[in-house]
Amino acid sequence: MTDTDVSKKRSSRTYLTRDWTKGSIIRNLLSLSWPIMISDGLRTVGPTIDMIWVGKLGTAAVAGVGVSSMAILAVMVGMMGLNAGMRALIARFMGASDTESANHVAQQSLVVSAVYAAVIALIGILYAEPILSLFGLEADVITEGAAYMRITFAGTAVLSFGMMAEGIMQSSGDAVTPMRISVFYRILHIALCPFLIFGWWIFPRMGVSGAAISSIVAQGLGMVIALLVLYTGRSRLRLSMKNLCIDFKTIWRMVRIAIPISLAMVERAFGRLAFVWLMAPFGTVAVAAHSIIERIEVFLTTPAFGFGRGGGVLVGQNLGARQPERAERSAWMAVGVVQGIMVIAAVVLLVWPEPIIRFFSTDPELVSSGSIFLMIMVAGIFGVGFDCVLSNCLAGSGDTLPTMFVTLLTMVAVPLPLGLILPDIAGLGVYGVRWAIVIGMIVGAIGYTLYFRLGRWKRKMI
Repeated sequence: MTDTDVSKKRSSRTYLTRDWTKGSIIRNLLSLSWPIMISDGLRTVGPTIDMIWVGKLGTAAVAGVGVSSMAILAVMVGMMGLNAGMRALIARFMGASDTESANHVAQQSLVVSAVYAAVIALIGILYAEPILSLFGLEADVITEGAAYMRITFAGTAVLSFGMMAEGIMQSSGDAVTPMRISVFYRILHIALCPFLIFGWWIFPRMGVSGAAISSIVAQGLGMVIALLVLYTGRSRLRLSMKNLCIDFKTIWRMVRIAIPISLAMVERAFGRLAFVWLMAPFGTVAVAAHSIIERIEVFLTTPAFGFGRGGGVLVGQNLGARQPERAERSAWMAVGVVQGIMVIAAVVLLVWPEPIIRFFSTDPELVSSGSIFLMIMVAGIFGVGFDCVLSNCLAGSGDTLPTMFVTLLTMVAVPLPLGLILPDIAGLGVYGVRWAIVIGMIVGAIGYTLYFRLGRWKRKMI
């Protein structure tokens, strides 16, 4: 074994045993956040990879996969909501050096994940077409989207258990291992996707169905690896099936934290899908352009959610170690870093809007509309740091009820009425819908900032 190999092993052991409640806050934040950011980015890049390849099948395929991806994103954020209780409890227990209780919480999360996966898979398999029909989409868009949605929903167990395993590792303080697993399965997805879509080599031509199958197969392998890592003790927390029994008290503790944030996720998902309904009367090009902007927005918020999740781990563990002021400093540092990233992103989007849209489609009308949508979106990304980071830090503290109310304002109560008013009364047409979304983002940033400064989350007992 070379000196380099020895050094890498020593560095890995140091990372897995580091006390995140001590030392430099900014160093701890960066060490936790960059792997989470990559993991989240690789997860969200899946539907985008599918959309890029599917874009070669036509505008109807792009619109179908785009709208279906929003429904699938709703399922994923629902999982994130359910995992919020698990994350908060594990972070608190790890901060208090109580690994036995942390393991018990992880065991109970298996039960919750299994139930969620079964319910969502049944809904997706039986009701794909009716769900898409709600948005007034054209028949060919529904056909393409339903094929993609049904297969992805059938594989919900893969997504649910994979996300659960990732959440356990991250909240315990190990963000590197799930990142490595994400890199592996996403590379596999990227390689496999075009073969199944276009029927290259020995594979049949499957169109949009091939995109969904390649994603589920790749993520399935990632899920198996993640569970093996947890049960063989190669992360900070070693899971065990010893004394496993359904503990309704612990499940209720997780669910009590998860319900508000899950409802917030539902509100967010409903808002996003409602915006598709508002876009549909303007035609397939408007829906396709909106779908592309949504995918770009996911990329932009990935760093924010990465630092937010990293900050959330630090908040939870520091509260468990009875260091609330250090927890607050961790959150504000995360906000500062993300705001700096958003300034850079805004410059890039304003200078090169059309080349960015052409990366997804070369259709002239789609590029024109998408470019204007993109420039409108820039006005709202300056609130992303406050929204994404502070909501995740509140989740890390276990104080999730404010998130539900703020999300109701930002995704439903404010932007949806504006989305109905601005296109006609203000004469903005389809662009009024995008401006309504931006206004909602700004309202969210203000709401989270005001509540976080009150400091009630520091005294939250979970």
